[in-house]
This record gives sequence, C-alpha cells and structure tokens, in this order.
Amino acid sequence: MSVRLITWNVNSLRQRLDHLARITEEQSPQVVCLQETKVQNVDFPVEAIKSMGYEHLSIHGQKSYNGVAILSRLPFETEDRRVWCEKDDCRHLSVTVAGGLEIHNFYVPSGGNVPDPEQNDKFAHKLQFLTEMAAWAKSDKVAKRNAVLVGDMNVAPFEQDVWNHKRLVKSVGHTPVETEHMLALHAAGDFVDVGRHFVPLPEPLYSWWGYRFKEAFARDYGWRLDHVLASPALAPSVSATQILRDSRSWEKPSDHVPIMVDID
Repeated sequence: MSVRLITWNVNSLRQRLDHLARITEEQSPQVVCLQETKVQNVDFPVEAIKSMGYEHLSIHGQKSYNGVAILSRLPFETEDRRVWCEKDDCRHLSVTVAGGLEIHNFYVPSGGNVPDPEQNDKFAHKLQFLTEMAAWAKSDKVAKRNAVLVGDMNVAPFEQDVWNHKRLVKSVGHTPVETEHMLALHAAGDFVDVGRHFVPLPEPLYSWWGYRFKEAFARDYGWRLDHVLASPALAPSVSATQILRDSRSWEKPSDHVPIMVDID
C-alpha cells in the first residue's frame, strides 16, 4: 500500500485550520501527524478535520501547550501512547495503519534558553527525553519493524541544518550535547534520516524559521528541527520527501513548515 504522510508542527491547530485544509487539499496525504496542537481533547475540532476526509483520529492534547494528533484516511490497526520522563505532557502518539505501517509522532521538549541541564530543568528534560527515546528504540527493536518516527524533535544535528553553525553552536537546539543525543537515537534504531537521504550533506536543509526576527524566512535564517526517521525495514520503501516551504509565507503561518514523505 502506498502512503503519503505529512508531519507538521502546526503551532495551534485551531489557528491553522485553513492552512491545514489547503495543504491536505493540495497534497492529498493519507496520514497527517501534527505537533503542538495546543488544544485539549474535548475541544479538538473533530468535525472540521473529518470534513477534510480524515475519519480516523488519534489525539492527545492539553490546553494551550504541547499536544499531538494523527489524522488518517486509513483505519488504525493499533493505537498507543507513551509517557516519557514520568511526565504525561502529551508528546507522543503511535498508530499502525492498515497495511502494517507503524507511525510514531513525537514532540520533543524545546529545552528552554540555557543549554545546561544543571541550571535549566527544561534542558535536562529534553536530554532525558531523547535518552529515553533511544533506549526505547533499542529495547523495543523498532529497527526490525516497518516503522517511521516523525515530528518536531527540536534538534538541528548537522552544521548545515542551521543557517550559521558558528554563530548558533552554543544555542539550544544545535549544541554538541543535543547533537550527540540525536545521533544516539539514530544509531539505537539504525534509522535512516530521510531528509538527509534525499538532500545529502553539505546542502542546507531547514524546516523552521523563527518569529522573533521578521525577516528570518526572507533571508533564509532557518533550522532543521523537524525530522522523519525510517527503520531499516521501511527505508527502501520511502520514495520521496519534500519540505513544503511555501506555507511559511502564508498569512499568519506556523514557524514550522510541513514535511511530506511518500512510502510505496
């Protein structure tokens, strides 16, 4: 079965419903994984999502912060969620869709502003989260299944994943310790970094342009914070990927743009 999947940090689902409708109409993905939905389950816009053709929904949200969701035109064979770092802050969902594709949707903590786990609990939380992801990938033997990990992982691991490595190497999201944790996750599951498989280093590759500097997108001051990791069993079936950059120029955009993956 061919599956087109989109992953997107929507940065408030209810504020981006029109953008989501446009993206799904233009690209026709069977599955959409959203992060930072910022809506508790009781207020999730179910009818609006179903009107876009997504009858199968897995949602895990809270008011105003975090939250993940998986929208699907394919039935779910299984559905699960995990609590990470003993803190149920709505950062993970997984489903298996008809045909046996296992999809994990993650929203890794951003880590605050100070890249020191002793001074900053948020940064410590981020490192622990990534450590637990790697331990899970290894112990759960994810590499042996048709699995894909997607989402906002809040780490730009390579020099060309940020617009200026020398300037940003001490900034949260691109520090050596975060890169080390991210690459340990890659190794633990023997994952293929889909973005870098299709756009090899040293080409720049970005998925996020911040709000603080209004000219960030125009000047291409980007970071690659959003990722698609495919298990060795699945990777040969991944035929294409695309970062939908244009959506960053739409009115009232998310600071992240969707990543689309075709699996044949």
